[in-house]
Amino acid sequence: MVSPQRLKYRAEFLEVAGKGRKAPMPGLVLQALGRGPEAPLRLGFTVTKKVGNAVVRNRARRRLQEAARLLLAQTSVGGFDLVLIGRDGTRRRTFNELQLDIRRAMKKLGVIQ
Repeated sequence: MVSPQRLKYRAEFLEVAGKGRKAPMPGLVLQALGRGPEAPLRLGFTVTKKVGNAVVRNRARRRLQEAARLLLAQTSVGGFDLVLIGRDGTRRRTFNELQLDIRRAMKKLGVIQ
């Protein structure tokens, strides 16, 4: 599978937030914006300052990235922009619970079956 592209710019994140749908879960919030079946999958990750200092936020973001990477390696997803937003619960959830949260959010938004 081709690794997903990254959302890097604020405007891209704001477009997903403004036009897309969201699925809140205990460990994260997933925002998804469909871009058509031929478009590649693009991922963005963010964790707000409410979660903690820079060390805590970076750890939460890395956990989200790895959980998403492992999940997406098992499925073929394309045509979406996805933004995973870390919450305070991201720190407290086990890694398996975090993966389950991502999977449930993707199913809720129709990203995966």
